[in-house]
Amino acid sequence: MLLTPEELPPGFTYPRSLLRLVEAGLFELELWWIPTGDRLRELNSGMAKRYPKRHLLLFAKRQDNDDCVCFDLDTGKVARVHDWASPGWEARGEFPDFDSWLHSAIDDLIEF
Repeated sequence: MLLTPEELPPGFTYPRSLLRLVEAGLFELELWWIPTGDRLRELNSGMAKRYPKRHLLLFAKRQDNDDCVCFDLDTGKVARVHDWASPGWEARGEFPDFDSWLHSAIDDLIEF
């Protein structure tokens, strides 16, 4: 459902908590959704073309705007990116790790 180990960048593995969400079928967190399969591949391919200087691995997208969250392979953090913004203007924030983003996404769900 997510990218296969062969498709992932060398040395990268998905966090256990993300794998657990997917295993449990929790792809929709109200404002955020976790794309899988070909859609996930398409989104990552597009991000790589639009932001070639950044090494991002998208794992979730917001439903009401063009914000995405990605593993930033250069910093090891989770980057919130406004997709389709001009390069250099795409950064919307960051989280130290996946679990921190997940807590924020759950807060978004509760507040929505």
